[in-house]
Amino acid sequence: MAAARKEGDGEGRGLLRRLGLLDSSLLVVGGVLGSGIFMTTGLIAQSVPSPGPILLVWLAGGLITLFGALTFAELGAMYPGSGGQYIYLREAYGRGAAFFFGWGFFWVIECGGIAALAVGFADYLGAVWPGFEPAAGVLDLNGAGIPAVVTLGQVAGAVSIVIVTGVNYLGIRSGVVFQNIFAVARILAVAGIAVLGLLFGRKAGLTAPVGALGGLSSLDLSAFGAAVLTVLWAYDGWYALNCTAEEVRNPKRNIPLGLILGTLTVTAIYLGLNLVYLAALPMDRIRGTLRIGEAAVLQLFGPGVGWIFGALIALSIFGCLSATIIYGPRVYYAMAKDGLFFKRLAEIHPRYRVPGRALIAQAVWACLLCLSGTFSFLIEYVIFALVLFFAMTGFAVIILRRTRPDAERPYRAWGYPVLPALFVLANLAVFFNTLRTEPRQSLIGVGILAAGLPAYVSWKRKRTPSPV
Repeated sequence: MAAARKEGDGEGRGLLRRLGLLDSSLLVVGGVLGSGIFMTTGLIAQSVPSPGPILLVWLAGGLITLFGALTFAELGAMYPGSGGQYIYLREAYGRGAAFFFGWGFFWVIECGGIAALAVGFADYLGAVWPGFEPAAGVLDLNGAGIPAVVTLGQVAGAVSIVIVTGVNYLGIRSGVVFQNIFAVARILAVAGIAVLGLLFGRKAGLTAPVGALGGLSSLDLSAFGAAVLTVLWAYDGWYALNCTAEEVRNPKRNIPLGLILGTLTVTAIYLGLNLVYLAALPMDRIRGTLRIGEAAVLQLFGPGVGWIFGALIALSIFGCLSATIIYGPRVYYAMAKDGLFFKRLAEIHPRYRVPGRALIAQAVWACLLCLSGTFSFLIEYVIFALVLFFAMTGFAVIILRRTRPDAERPYRAWGYPVLPALFVLANLAVFFNTLRTEPRQSLIGVGILAAGLPAYVSWKRKRTPSPV
């Protein structure tokens, strides 16, 4: 009977299915809503310099993300195990493609992203912690022959990684409840700023919603396309739920619904905040302003409440950090179960029923990247590969429809094959544009991924086949 038990069903010593629909939806929101929405619109306005197209850019980004969510929903309901993209790539293309996704995901994308979020959170602590100076040096390594200075912000970032990892180590419910609190707090804070700002704030931009339609007649499609590619990064992280699928109750229902509800919520938040920006500021002040959220809050409420923006950014980044720390270890756990990563990372904590060693490994490497300051360098060179894996995953739906037509599909992607194809094409556009504009960086990125080849060959030789 034990051999017939499905992994993750809540029995034995595996992962526990503890996440309901609300948890699933908020995990999607938590994985996306960070600092991007507060810093991207001013950059978009440089190439799309009128209100209507700006809103349309954010809507297009949300639709492409929704297309991806609908596509991943079919795969998640079809393979409701931990690992997300790693599993889907393995099933469609084989273990080699899945391994290189996981290799880049651990060493650069996920841990580097965690380090970046942690340092970003520390940078905004000053808004709520008077006297805190993130740039202050606490350790000069030049004397040891290392040309670097560890700052207070880096140390605070590493501490935040350790704290959130500790909460997640105590169980999936502990981690998700912690994440949910910050997700709800962010939603309420953003809604409060939007409502109070539009009703009572001092506006210098649009005075009526109909004004937002201006500029659609003179839309430059080339500039519009480039702007859409920019906002896609602000939507990144929506696939968090797929990585934790083995811990979702009734995954055949809750994974598709969680992905759809989560992405629709984020899209609504993004459109609402952009309406606030357009109402608060004239276009000449929006254009090129990096910290657009801060500028809008200061205009609406005055300089006396500037701390609100810093507190909101800190809250958003910390919440996004919490969600990111949850889902990453489930990918390494899936790789280790397949014998294609450090085998100890496949161990489940006997009491807390989480991939404890995978959580610790992630925290250690992310802290090292945080303290070394190399995370931005690594992400810059490998980020182009992430969109290639997205395109491959989107196309996996089409491949599996052909190669496994009789497989159970509790949810079938709406709009198939058009919407999955649009998701694939959008990601391929980013990939080839990066190859064209940054060939040197792309080549270095290929080299970083190729560094995993000896490890793959070694692990493949030692691997004991595991049941799918």
